[in-house]
Amino acid sequence: MTALGTSSTVAVVGTGTMGQGIAQVALVAGHRVLLYDTAPGRAGQAAEEIERRLDRLVEKGRIPADERDAARARLSPATDLAELADAALVIEAILEQLPAKQELFTALEDIVAADCLLATNTSSLSVTAVAGRLRHPGRCVGLHFFNPAPLLPLVEVISGFATDEAAATTAYDTAEAWGKRPVRCADTPGFIVNRIARPFYAEALRSYEERVADPATIDAVLREGAGFKMGPFELTDLIGQDVNEAVTHSVWQAFFQDPRFTPSLAQRRLVESGLHGRKAGRGWFDYSEGARRPEPRTAEPCPAPEAVGLHAKLPGPAVVLRELIEEAGIKVTRDRTAGVSEGFLRLPGGACLALTNGYPATTRVYENYIRFDLSLDYRAATRIALAASSAVSEEDLAEAVGLFQALGKQVSVIEDVPGMIVARTIAMIIDFAVDAAARGVATPEDIDTAMRLGVNYPGGPMEWVERLGAHWVWDLLDSMHHQDAGGRYAPSWALRRRADLEELVL
Repeated sequence: MTALGTSSTVAVVGTGTMGQGIAQVALVAGHRVLLYDTAPGRAGQAAEEIERRLDRLVEKGRIPADERDAARARLSPATDLAELADAALVIEAILEQLPAKQELFTALEDIVAADCLLATNTSSLSVTAVAGRLRHPGRCVGLHFFNPAPLLPLVEVISGFATDEAAATTAYDTAEAWGKRPVRCADTPGFIVNRIARPFYAEALRSYEERVADPATIDAVLREGAGFKMGPFELTDLIGQDVNEAVTHSVWQAFFQDPRFTPSLAQRRLVESGLHGRKAGRGWFDYSEGARRPEPRTAEPCPAPEAVGLHAKLPGPAVVLRELIEEAGIKVTRDRTAGVSEGFLRLPGGACLALTNGYPATTRVYENYIRFDLSLDYRAATRIALAASSAVSEEDLAEAVGLFQALGKQVSVIEDVPGMIVARTIAMIIDFAVDAAARGVATPEDIDTAMRLGVNYPGGPMEWVERLGAHWVWDLLDSMHHQDAGGRYAPSWALRRRADLEELVL
């Protein structure tokens, strides 16, 4: 272990919510902590707030009173940057503006010792650029904590182009000694979490702009159908629409306006209107006192069919549907439609019920198709989205709705678009993750850890590609790319290589 010992002083510059949280983490870990802020009196106020947080930890039985008292004695506000001279580690949590961070670290380089580690908590700026004006950029590393820092375990440890390996290792080991779960990351736009999580927000916003469904329904489908703790609309309201949109725009610009990262015009209009989410009292949803959250679009109860036909084998995780249908007391017979290789369920009225494959249900106007959305666990899912082709009758659609209702699922009927809601979102997240791993941004293990702990995903995308199969994900995105040739859904070559290797193994 090369972690800084508790005899080392840690300084935190910037005393907003994140700065206070990082300072509390270092303080509870046993370090002397200095707080500095350019605003007069702000550091002292932050120290008082941290002390109040320590009091609450004592009240909740999280730490004993003597540890609180010792921590208080180790916490000091600084009134001048020069007071940080004996710090072994300085972590900045100031405004997300590159010139401000560069100016701060340039000033610190003339104050602190030559072996002092300089860490930036930036969430979207280049660590390489932050260190670019330093005489010794090797000492600069990214330590990206997640808010609230005392509670969330993940810390991304980012090595800039010039970061010394010893500096990155010390930062990693120190974060681990503080009880965090660090992951290593190369200096790439968005690092791990903010890079790979973009489709979770972007595809929901794109679905809204395409009028696939309303925000409440999209949230419900991803939450109840895919297992996410929060839907993208309620989550961006919590994060702050201005904050989320700024990160998206920053990553998009850093990737030279790659169409896969294109920001949403709908979100831009929301931000321009000052509807920033919970903190503003309104975002996608109304948070004023007495306001009611809109309900997701949910189909009325329909009778279940007595029997369905099964043609071939349902793909991926949908294979379990046969078991669920039989457990619900619905007979499953064999369907022998000639010349069709795709697995699907034949409803009594003749409609084909199939998992989305990246094409809309209406590929040919005469085809009687109903597509159902992806779920990573159809047994656990409580909501399924359906989309019908233009040839499907109300009676056919009611049979499909009744079938899933008989399996204990609520059903949301959405507009017919390629990839539906869950499938396009999961496929894009997987592609971003596979591409990042192939480019050496992070290891597959660290990518999964970061996505589970940083944004509370129900699993890691590298785990998902193992379950779904790279070939299935490639096919879905390639099909979507043929529907929308702007490049947004063009699957990465890393995913293609993985799919090819998968075929060789099989």
